[in-house]
Amino acid sequence: MTGPRRLEIPAQRIVRWCAGFEERHGVTAWSAEAERYLLRAHDGSEAALSGWREPGSAAVPPLDLSGWAAAPSVFGLVLVRRGGYTVGVVQDGVLAQHYAGTRYVQSRTAAGGWSQQRYARRRGNQADALVNAVADRAAAMWSEHNLGGVVIGGDKALAASVLNELVLPESVTDTQRQFYDIPDPRHAVLKKVVDRSLRVSVDITETDLPS
Repeated sequence: MTGPRRLEIPAQRIVRWCAGFEERHGVTAWSAEAERYLLRAHDGSEAALSGWREPGSAAVPPLDLSGWAAAPSVFGLVLVRRGGYTVGVVQDGVLAQHYAGTRYVQSRTAAGGWSQQRYARRRGNQADALVNAVADRAAAMWSEHNLGGVVIGGDKALAASVLNELVLPESVTDTQRQFYDIPDPRHAVLKKVVDRSLRVSVDITETDLPS
């Protein structure tokens, strides 16, 4: 067996990719899990597909796989780490608007006598200020758009806190991508996350094919 490994397949190519998976590994059975579709091939290979929408009670396999895989035409984006943040709006696959800011959240105690309790309170205040600043910026920007979903990323706890501060329709928060494996959200990182948001994440384990 080879893997597991992760691929990121452009949404418009996912139908052909799944057909190729079956061509390589034999008849494939589909099942729907909480957050992804799972393909199990005749030879034991497996591929798990994660995208914008949970399978839920959808047909297995999905009647419209390309539609399931496609990103909303307009979605919001918020990336936040201790050293900075970015909020943005993506429209038709293009970053239409964004803002980047910096705020400091202490990551460890300074030498020379801060008590742990005082440090924890100070760090908590800094994190709250960061969350509020990002949420305010996102709310102001996103209010101008009819969002179909949202991307969050960076520090998992901070990003979740920002999302909790925002008043968004359930249909938006339920249509979501998460990217926590990113560095500080500079412009180059932002562009990569936009590109990744237009792809389907595939975790694949394959039997070794004969050479």
